[in-house]
Amino acid sequence: MKQTSIFKLIHMIEQVNNANIIRFTKAFPYPLGISPILVLNELQVKGPQKQAELAETIGYTKGAMTSIAEKLVKLGLAERLYDPSDRRTIRLDITDEGKVALSKAQSIGKEVFVQLFEVLDDTEIAQYLQIQEKLVQGIQNKNE
Repeated sequence: MKQTSIFKLIHMIEQVNNANIIRFTKAFPYPLGISPILVLNELQVKGPQKQAELAETIGYTKGAMTSIAEKLVKLGLAERLYDPSDRRTIRLDITDEGKVALSKAQSIGKEVFVQLFEVLDDTEIAQYLQIQEKLVQGIQNKNE
């Protein structure tokens, strides 16, 4: 593949991603980006966790995780739980308001993608899906 084709592809992917982020951000009523939403999802799926565990699971630094946790707590979307037997052990947990925010984020995210893909016909969607599966397989093969 020619170098110019790769750079054009990268540029097109960035344009699609940026447009989707802008559309999502305009529709989402909370002042959050994707990172805190990923943390809320992780808390909902796996329950209360230490910030260091969350950072490792999601791939953030401990410093970034501290900042994300602080923002979520300040917005009332997460809370810190202190272990009664060891006050040094603090876990982050999603609140009911956090569950509402996560649900809203997931709903808006689905709508953004539905609108993105509605310009493709069934054949194009099948081709795109096949390409994505091949890319994921290539990533998995390189990680092994």
